[in-house]
Amino acid sequence: MNFPLKTILIDDEPLALSRLRRLLLKYPETFLIVAEAQNGGEGLIEIDRHRPDLIFLDIEMPLLNGFEMLSKLTRMPLVVFSTAYDQYAIRAFEENSVDYLLKPVENERLLKTIEKLRNITTVSSSNGSNPYSDNLLKLLEEMKPKKEIFSLSVKSGDRILLIPLTDITHFEADEKYVFLNTLDGQKYLLNYTLTSLEEKLPNHYLRISRAGIVNSHHIKEIQKHFNGKFTILMRDRKASQLSSGSTYGEVIRHLLDN
Repeated sequence: MNFPLKTILIDDEPLALSRLRRLLLKYPETFLIVAEAQNGGEGLIEIDRHRPDLIFLDIEMPLLNGFEMLSKLTRMPLVVFSTAYDQYAIRAFEENSVDYLLKPVENERLLKTIEKLRNITTVSSSNGSNPYSDNLLKLLEEMKPKKEIFSLSVKSGDRILLIPLTDITHFEADEKYVFLNTLDGQKYLLNYTLTSLEEKLPNHYLRISRAGIVNSHHIKEIQKHFNGKFTILMRDRKASQLSSGSTYGEVIRHLLDN
């Protein structure tokens, strides 16, 4: 990545856009402004057209806010967030974006951003990667809301049954097979891995071992075991007992603290 950086300004406030433009024009050796946009939709068009090295991005905008716009990008430029609302100064975005500027942007604060940009691009040039853009893409993917589910389908003979999540006590893996267990003691074979279930299930379903996920709403009792392990007794008809893995102890201790 070479200087000056091809830069796009994206902000729905004309005065803020004008102020930022004037500030950046003082540093032609760092910034080459190739386009401006006043909302997320226009921003996507300009980014696709110019393939910038860097964008200055407001967060609160019509049509698409800054986060929504970023989530639609397949190639992530360097990002400097700018907004008048400091409640958006989320630690995760401070760590994964290049910088975070509060409006009105001051020249002294911009100089710190320039210094950070030069450090980042030096590292990127030496190893050919840009960790900020990669991390931001991952973070946006993690922020996407899970699609809420209320049941899981299982096959029983020639029938497909829908088992409500509220009736499920736990899941167990046995070699390459995964089984769903219910309050009434029934057990069904599933076509999911435990890892894929983790991604689909609500937060009260907890992974307690490499081979088990439990519904914390149906835990009857937790007993301490040795080597940091726990025995978990469920409220199902079979009074199932599951053992936690030693590396999952923190999950169980969190339950005990609540």
